[in-house]
Amino acid sequence: MTDSALIDGGLRERKRAATRGAITAVARNLTAERGFNGYTVEEVCDLAEISRRTFFNYFPTKEDAILGHMADEVPAGIFDDFVAAGASSPSGQISERLFQDLIQLSLKLSEHLSGSEEETRQLIGVIKKEPQLILRIIGATEEREAEFARVLARREGVPPDHPVVTMAVTLLGSISRKTSMVYFSDGNTRPFRELLLENISAARQLFTQPYQEPVEGTR
Repeated sequence: MTDSALIDGGLRERKRAATRGAITAVARNLTAERGFNGYTVEEVCDLAEISRRTFFNYFPTKEDAILGHMADEVPAGIFDDFVAAGASSPSGQISERLFQDLIQLSLKLSEHLSGSEEETRQLIGVIKKEPQLILRIIGATEEREAEFARVLARREGVPPDHPVVTMAVTLLGSISRKTSMVYFSDGNTRPFRELLLENISAARQLFTQPYQEPVEGTR
């Protein structure tokens, strides 16, 4: 592929991302103002200055437009860098740097979060107004976690259902969600990075305590 083709492809994707972002911003604003059933797709299209066909090329439903596009929430190349960092470890073995690299990945993602903080707060406001969207968010979260499990498995050269992969996705997902709840709570003044590292340290302290497997039949 030529440099010109790469540039053109990158430009097209940036334009697509900008259009997706504009649609999502309009859908969230209208939902916050009028509720989910208080506006039509046509109104979203008018305000976003797109056609109805364009809307459905990007999002199958209004709910999807409100939630946004997963690819726009992750900086380009961040997972590629994460996978490349494990290249020196033998395939099929959990690399010794996995935990450290997962923390670095979480911090990079948190830096991106600070750049889209207003959009996140807006989404939280929409969810409070339309709590039925929580079920869609749960589904979207499960899709994101499944995708991350595939990325992690590819890096380590193990199946996506490997116990370490499963626990890494589950634990880091829980820590990130807990951190976000505190960060976006009323009155919080602490930065996301500080809260995230505090919670990771607390989890590490817990799981590095001495442990003996209970003997079967005893309490």
